[in-house]
Amino acid sequence: MRAAQPPPGGRRGVLDVVFGVMLAVLLGTILIAHGWKHYNPPPQPDAAQALNAPTPAHDRVLEAAATPLPPAVPTRVRIPAIGVSTPLVGLGLLRDGHLAAPPDNDRNLAGWYRAGTSPGAVGTAIIAGHVDTAHGPAAFYDLGALKKGRLIDIDRADHTTAVFTVDAVEAYTAKDFPDARVYGAAARPELRLITCGAGFDREHRQYLGNVVVYAHLSSWTHS
Repeated sequence: MRAAQPPPGGRRGVLDVVFGVMLAVLLGTILIAHGWKHYNPPPQPDAAQALNAPTPAHDRVLEAAATPLPPAVPTRVRIPAIGVSTPLVGLGLLRDGHLAAPPDNDRNLAGWYRAGTSPGAVGTAIIAGHVDTAHGPAAFYDLGALKKGRLIDIDRADHTTAVFTVDAVEAYTAKDFPDARVYGAAARPELRLITCGAGFDREHRQYLGNVVVYAHLSSWTHS
């Protein structure tokens, strides 16, 4: 796989960040590799959560996006529907051009790509988190259970909270990972949450791909 340096944030997106396979390797193999033979695999999204799946009228998400926010450092991601409230650390790139994973010594931790779009600003913001560590399920273990229309709150250093509405939740194997769809440019503030999933290869002790949550900015508050 050819590694590439990602472009800066904003409307251009982060298409050149080549970390579909990287996340499958680094964000979810640790727990089972350490002998958790009876570990329950994380939930995976069903077909109804796909981008092209019809949404029942009573669950339809308003397409209108909120007024974009200026760039600011995100400090915490909160997803009430699946009980997530985790601090965020900035993530850079490894020498091979892949995005570095969050430290695995803290199960309740996720990271955002600090050279890209900050959540709430125009463009595609990227947040990655472990599904498990050697000590048990991690911050994004239940990400695959998230449903369309649920809310994601991103607390920011400027005392604003960017509120995103989930548009879709999908799982992809590494060979089918849609780089353009996940990392491509956006004309409105969008968010991607990424962890590993899409099945598990017990022989090689790694997940087969990734779970990706798609969301757009629907409102924001100021504390």
